[in-house]
Amino acid sequence: MKNRLVTVFGGSGFVGRYIVRRLAESGARVRVAVRDIEKADFLKTCGDLGQISFMPTSVTSDADVVRALEGADAVVSSFGILFERGKRTFDALHVDAPARIAKAAKAAGAKRLVHISALGATPDAAAAYSRSKAAGEAAVLDAFPGATILRPSVIFGPEDSFFNMFAEMGRTFRVMPYFTDVNPHSEDGGGTKFQPVYVGDVAAAALKALTEDGHAGKIYDLAGPNVYGMRTLLELINKYSDRDSWICGLPYFIGEAQALVLQFLPKPPLTPDQIKMLRTDNVADGTHPGLKDLGIEPSTVESVVPTYLRRFRPYQQQKRLRLDAQ
Repeated sequence: MKNRLVTVFGGSGFVGRYIVRRLAESGARVRVAVRDIEKADFLKTCGDLGQISFMPTSVTSDADVVRALEGADAVVSSFGILFERGKRTFDALHVDAPARIAKAAKAAGAKRLVHISALGATPDAAAAYSRSKAAGEAAVLDAFPGATILRPSVIFGPEDSFFNMFAEMGRTFRVMPYFTDVNPHSEDGGGTKFQPVYVGDVAAAALKALTEDGHAGKIYDLAGPNVYGMRTLLELINKYSDRDSWICGLPYFIGEAQALVLQFLPKPPLTPDQIKMLRTDNVADGTHPGLKDLGIEPSTVESVVPTYLRRFRPYQQQKRLRLDAQ
């Protein structure tokens, strides 16, 4: 990728920032297309002087997208929302915007396009989020048949909104709930199953798709090496944050009632659509190739998550660890 120009839409986001860093390490020139370039300033130190540039861009604007793609050799589309607000709807950002980028990328002569979607994206999904992701994939491949689609499961890493959110919940409220239709004390009562994938592995997959041949037009399901029930993940959070928060299995109807109220918060922790998503396990079914097919050995939750959940440990535990190290 040395000296090639890559435009990354959503480059300051959780996944996007790791992709920008990987691209900079490969020697590429990176144009970060984001709504707020001031919030993306931290990316300047990811590359050499002038290697990373910024362009204020709204992915809902045809003119902005065309301008962001001028001269680009490759494109990465890495953005999305978990809840809808006003004009920021699933259709606008998961379907129309990726289609707009794919069409403009084709017209600009870009050779590669990587689109970050989501594991479980299907046209017949119960959740509008998953249906919109599937429609976005179809729109991208229709406009840019050589695009590579990456479908990550729940993504973990230092800035994630999954492990960090529950660890904060356990520290603040000393309770971490999950939802299940089965007796939570039974073997099958562990809630939704997930196959978490490390954000660094997702970025590595994006770089592979941009630099290697053989990935055009393919869909990859990016998942970690292990499958966990939600209860098990919460137990790990307790372990890594050295806390004994109460892990509480609740029936889905309670979650549905909570979501009806919580959805109106500025940044809702739970919405009715997310409850629908939680009713379906988020694991790779083998239909599409995965990380190992890209030559990437997936990282485990156990090898990464403890490194950043340490900050949630009680003060007394942190002090004891420092004294023991002396």
